[in-house]
Amino acid sequence: MIKKFIDKLLGKGAGGTQGRSRFGKRQEVPAEVHGIDPALVDERAKNVVTTLQQAGYEAYVVGGAVRDLLLGLRPKDFDVATNATPEQVKALFRRAFIIGRRFRIVHVVYGRGREHEVIEVSTFRAYMDNAAAEQVAGNERTSKGELASMKHAVDASGRVLRDNVWGPQEEDAARRDFTVNAMYYDPANQVVVDYHNGIKDAQKLTLRMIGDPATRYREDPVRIIRAIRFSAKLAALGFKLEAKTAAPLVESSKLLADVPQSRLFDEMLKLLQTGHAIATVEQLRKLGLARGIYPLLDVVVERADQPFVKAALQDTDRRVGEGKPVAPSFLLACVLWADVRDGWAQRQEGRNGQRAQPPFPALQDAIDDVFNARIGDVSGRGKLAADMREIWMMQPRFDKRTGSTPYSLVEQARFRAAFDFMRLRADVGEVSEAIAEWWQEFSTSDDTRRSDLLEQVREEQKVRQRVRVRETPQPPKPRAEPAGRRATDAGRSDEGDEVETVAVPPDGEAVVPRKRRRRRKPRTGGGGEGGGGAAGA
Repeated sequence: MIKKFIDKLLGKGAGGTQGRSRFGKRQEVPAEVHGIDPALVDERAKNVVTTLQQAGYEAYVVGGAVRDLLLGLRPKDFDVATNATPEQVKALFRRAFIIGRRFRIVHVVYGRGREHEVIEVSTFRAYMDNAAAEQVAGNERTSKGELASMKHAVDASGRVLRDNVWGPQEEDAARRDFTVNAMYYDPANQVVVDYHNGIKDAQKLTLRMIGDPATRYREDPVRIIRAIRFSAKLAALGFKLEAKTAAPLVESSKLLADVPQSRLFDEMLKLLQTGHAIATVEQLRKLGLARGIYPLLDVVVERADQPFVKAALQDTDRRVGEGKPVAPSFLLACVLWADVRDGWAQRQEGRNGQRAQPPFPALQDAIDDVFNARIGDVSGRGKLAADMREIWMMQPRFDKRTGSTPYSLVEQARFRAAFDFMRLRADVGEVSEAIAEWWQEFSTSDDTRRSDLLEQVREEQKVRQRVRVRETPQPPKPRAEPAGRRATDAGRSDEGDEVETVAVPPDGEAVVPRKRRRRRKPRTGGGGEGGGGAAGA
């Protein structure tokens, strides 16, 4: 350790020529050169930076927000980097929370409810040599006890599990993934600090990994998914992955098998819910990663061209673009609806030797099968699963538009999501357009108009019933009995009952005969009425 420290001071080894290349050269770019519009910077992010600077710390807006500002875009999220530790940051803000295991960061929260905003604050981290890190045999879960006391640890494949060592800004920049994400902006003096020519790469529309791409993917395989996400997000602006950055992606994707499923699930949602879902599918196919990143993502890519799934992906992109909230439960419910629908029909019809089930139990069982097969234990038994189940279970209820059902349905917490789901089904011809329009009007009308709509449905049902009655085949008309038929036969049924005979009217339509029970005569002789018959039987 002492030798490494001395070598670093003298500029030898990792701290020499390679070190200068690795950490880059600090460039302070003024406003007249970078051209960032200060009006695009979020006021709350400015407040976090100002508060930290007034307390004597360094602080900058960092990462993708700086990249977007350089491109003239208004960032959706703002991150801040500082030399203050998480505990020091937390002490400066009333609503601040330290989170994370691998990286401890602080969430500074402004506002409440849906309108709240989170500014993520991270501490500058040292560039660590993973060859010198402590190694554990397991992963985050199986080696949790060992990792609790470690600051820098890797697993057997070299993936970083713990890395909470603070360092200078230049090392923090070298730790970041892409050059265009490794710039720092000070809103007070409007200076951009750039160590790795991020501004030049932004101008050249190039996504380039800092350092050796294969090594960086091995350190954190999730960078593979980030490369896909950024390339999809920036493709519309003309950005392309540098050839050296793209080359190891397919081979390195095998490393994702060691990443916890919960983290992959979260990264998959980021791919699909950042407003570039369609572009993401195109990038996955283009880069040869259509399969193998995550099983559920494989299903999305496989079904992305199906009308219903494509409509759901487009709708998600549209909502994000309009600044509206999106829920993962809705999109995943759309992606897996074909499985639910087919399983539901199979159970109702009793296919494959199964016993036929009523509609609602069949739907419930079909949903359980899909959860077990497609989602498993990753987020599939919590709120996500509950929301997906409600969306699916409401679909048959849209067919019932009488009585109190419509009133109770529109009061359900997930009604809007279930209706939007049904609306998409109508768009692709799976549900009647008239039903979707009826529910749209009913859900937004007052009580008087709702009563009119219900009356309209009742009238439609009466018309359909009259049509069905007219179209029902009539039974054949009874023929008149031959004149020579014996009176005893004509007045007796097959069961031996006497039948009241009726005349056949001229139009040939006979009145339905009314059966009359024959009354038996009591036998005479000993034992009283009926007694002899019973005894003699």
